[in-house]
Amino acid sequence: MILALAGRRIDAPGAQRPAFPISCAPPVRERLEALFKREAAAALVSSAACGADLIALEVARSLSIRRRVVLPSEPATFRISSVVDRPGDWGEIFDRTIDEVAKAGDLVVRRDLPDGDAGYLAANGVILDEATLLAGGTARDAVTAVVVWEGPRIGVDATRSFAEEATRRGIHVVEVPTLGD
Repeated sequence: MILALAGRRIDAPGAQRPAFPISCAPPVRERLEALFKREAAAALVSSAACGADLIALEVARSLSIRRRVVLPSEPATFRISSVVDRPGDWGEIFDRTIDEVAKAGDLVVRRDLPDGDAGYLAANGVILDEATLLAGGTARDAVTAVVVWEGPRIGVDATRSFAEEATRRGIHVVEVPTLGD
């Protein structure tokens, strides 16, 4: 089974509507580890933002699961905009992960994507494309989309967009909650 994953970043300090408080990172890690084992994951495809992405990539690393990382911009740019701008020690995890996946030939940097939200939305499709590629070109029954979140948001919501695109492609979607113990 190939897992394609998208989810919430750790909440910014003073977030008005909690989506993924840093205190919820340990239970999310446990949920992801149980899911990866249950699904007998052979590979994980995701981006590498702080929160759901990096936690999942760390779980995959600990279970010796292949990791493919999709970035919508150069690693240094992505690190600033999506990794180290939130509480936690995400920078070190990001740096190690990017180094390891690059050495394994599994770092996909899409320099052709637009900046900002449009780039993150486009990267969702690339994550699903890469998972399908690793599954031998067929997603049905070979790829599971994992959505790590507290539910949809009003307005631009890259995680909701990922779930909708996976559903449109006929890929089974599994939700992992970010809130609660």
